[in-house]
Amino acid sequence: MTHKQKRMLIRILIATVLFVGAFTTEHLLHPSEWILLPIYAAAYLVVGWDILWKAIRNIAHGQIFDENFLMAIASLGAFAMRKFDESVAVMLLYQVGELFQSYAVNKSRNAISSLVELRPDLATVERNGELLEVDPDEIAVGEIIVVKTGERIPLDGIITEGNSTLDTAALTGESLPRSVTVGEEALSGCINQSGLLKIRVTKPFAQSTVSKILELVEEASERKSKSEAFITRFAKYYTPFVVIAAVLLSIIPPIVTGNFLNGAVWLKWVSRALTFLVISCPCALVISVPLSFFGGIGGASRNGILIKGSNYLEALAAVDTIAFDKTGTLTQGTFTVAGLYPANGTSEEQLLEWAATAESFSTHPIANSLRTAYGKSIAKENIQNVQEIAGNGVQATINGQIVMVGKAAMLQKQNITIPENRKEIQGTKVFVAVDNLYRGCILITDPIKPTASKAIQQIKELGIQKTVLLSGDTEQTAKAVADTLHIDEVHAQLLPQDKVQCLEDLLHKQKKGTLLAYVGDGINDAPVLTRADVGIAMGAMGSDAAIEAADIVLMDDNPDKLSTAIRIARKTKYIVRENIVFALGVKAIVLMLGALGLANMWAAVFADVGVAMIAICNAIRTLRIKK
Repeated sequence: MTHKQKRMLIRILIATVLFVGAFTTEHLLHPSEWILLPIYAAAYLVVGWDILWKAIRNIAHGQIFDENFLMAIASLGAFAMRKFDESVAVMLLYQVGELFQSYAVNKSRNAISSLVELRPDLATVERNGELLEVDPDEIAVGEIIVVKTGERIPLDGIITEGNSTLDTAALTGESLPRSVTVGEEALSGCINQSGLLKIRVTKPFAQSTVSKILELVEEASERKSKSEAFITRFAKYYTPFVVIAAVLLSIIPPIVTGNFLNGAVWLKWVSRALTFLVISCPCALVISVPLSFFGGIGGASRNGILIKGSNYLEALAAVDTIAFDKTGTLTQGTFTVAGLYPANGTSEEQLLEWAATAESFSTHPIANSLRTAYGKSIAKENIQNVQEIAGNGVQATINGQIVMVGKAAMLQKQNITIPENRKEIQGTKVFVAVDNLYRGCILITDPIKPTASKAIQQIKELGIQKTVLLSGDTEQTAKAVADTLHIDEVHAQLLPQDKVQCLEDLLHKQKKGTLLAYVGDGINDAPVLTRADVGIAMGAMGSDAAIEAADIVLMDDNPDKLSTAIRIARKTKYIVRENIVFALGVKAIVLMLGALGLANMWAAVFADVGVAMIAICNAIRTLRIKK
């Protein structure tokens, strides 16, 4: 409980003691009103002075019609009509509701703000043989940091010394620790559970995993859902309407019935109008709807899913088509050379050397797999005129020979003939030509992720109507993956611009009221992630560009987190609708009863504070999402 909440609790307790004392004295001893008035007034001011002050301050700033104004007018009006107990009870219960609401908001906020604890205040860096504690912002790329057992890793890097297990729960939501050793990546925000680690920093703090998470958290509260926008607009017109209706309720009936000179009649209708004002307070809607979305975002973060705003959470609930990138999303993205098929007198070693040398400057995973399989140092001084042809391959001059390494289409464009039997090999194929002569084919495999099949099955069980695979790979390879995972539709051999066009076509086919999500992880996925109704990036292995472009980030490489995200989104939206229908329904009924004189101030308190507390309790359910 915060300091502010503790102070409010003390005020409520003091006011309750005064109220109970006055109420008991009134009904047992029946003293004069002048004896009761100071006690009730003290109770009222102790618990409600801040509401009165907010109402006065808001009126001074031109913001008249809000819940503070409604509560101030209604409670002061009841006080003026000598309904002291009802006046104090209204304010007391309203503040109890406010305290409960504050606690609920903090509970939801803590689910997200706990991520802020990921930010380290200090990092230990090794400089000139000494260990220094400095601000992580002051550590440069390439420096060595030291992380002891129990410490949180402050910056992203590669382990240069030591073995350990890392607690990744804060990033991924997974309780199972991950074993790491020399040469493996260590992400900031993970906790070193055993052994001392030395890590070479690969990213400045501003670009680290922790910094990106904090940016996403800060942005999340700024993007409002349609439901929240509706409630904001609704409250803007609703509150002035009910104030005017209350004024008319106090004036018109006495005039119409011809009793406008009768003080008792005026008092009766003014009392009904004040009750009407308390009933009409829109707290339940104004608080519970954003609280539901905030809770949903918090529940998602506990499961290693970062959602950049409630608008994206709401949109995800309406998704019925999901398109996937293949490499790194549904497959492991760790390519290995599985076969060498030389031709025209070329040896396997020569074929692999040409391919690895031509790809020596590329950072593409396939290029990395070729260099790893070659396993020898490459004389880069013998390489000239390197041209990377986006989505197709590489051309380079090596020792005076023009070497082309890439897709079949790239070679065929130069009228290089590829044997038909080589085109039929299952898997990703890299074709090699030297001086316009075909020299062979290299088979690259990329295993499907163990959880990919389960992920597709789970989202179909949730009612996703269509799954689509968008891949830059060959038709054969893409179709083989799609068949294994039971994906409905396949589009292969797509360049980055082709993926965008393909997604546009899918969007045009969407039924009204349904949305399309795209899941990807690479730099080439960034334009598609931006164009989709909901862009979802794989966070652990995904590129910075993909994470930046996405609306939702899965903080590990596990695609079955997608079904969890969808369940959270749908549960949140369902709870929001429950709260809207419940709050408006109860208020409509009690408002009519109040206008007819069938509901007193105690019923009004239930319609306001009671409904708000029930709606808030319902909203907190969004935090309780099982993995």
